[in-house]
Amino acid sequence: MNNWKINYPITMISNEMTPQDIIMEINQYFKKAIVVTDVGQNQLWTTQFLELDENKQLLTSGGMGTMGYGFPAAIGAQLGNPDKTVLAITGDGGFQMNLQEMATVTAYELPVIICIFNNGCLGNVRQWQEIFFHKRYSSTCLQFRKSCNRLCHDETPNCPKGLPDYQILAQCYEAMGILVTKKEEIKGAFQTAENNKKGPTIIEFLIQKEDNVLPIVAPGIPLDQMLLTL
Repeated sequence: MNNWKINYPITMISNEMTPQDIIMEINQYFKKAIVVTDVGQNQLWTTQFLELDENKQLLTSGGMGTMGYGFPAAIGAQLGNPDKTVLAITGDGGFQMNLQEMATVTAYELPVIICIFNNGCLGNVRQWQEIFFHKRYSSTCLQFRKSCNRLCHDETPNCPKGLPDYQILAQCYEAMGILVTKKEEIKGAFQTAENNKKGPTIIEFLIQKEDNVLPIVAPGIPLDQMLLTL
């Protein structure tokens, strides 16, 4: 297994900030932590890049893949481990399953660090539509408005902003909100969040729609024919 990792490393090469950049910084900065994921691309990237040992634990929804699992599971982890750092890694889709629980973390003054991988879409489903269904996108864009061109396949400067505005949302729940758009801002965001012990912190990481999880196996295709690149 280690030989496979050495000879065929999984990497995300981009001039923009990638999920790998974020998770690698978690590896470097948080030596003792409980990391909780939601379901979707954020979960898959975390399991690919997160380094685990006796000081770092991972909670994730496995076989059933319950979207919306991450945030409430992180709340439970923080209540059960008040002296540990707890990070919830989620997507902009999964977090909206139960974002009302922000009231809970604020009320109980839980310092959960909520990392939202915001790509403006339901990324895992969009990825399948892109790769296996010739970019026939349907019901995956979280920036969609009724007035949009339904045949639009690419983000443009005229696209509406995704909903909700997570910085305003953080303020509404008396939480700290941090927006990260560049690789150079990741470490500072984690430092600020870790120092906030009075309540939750939402760190919104703006990533690219085109960031896909690889390798991937097409439906009905054997594992030895997995797609390593696109």
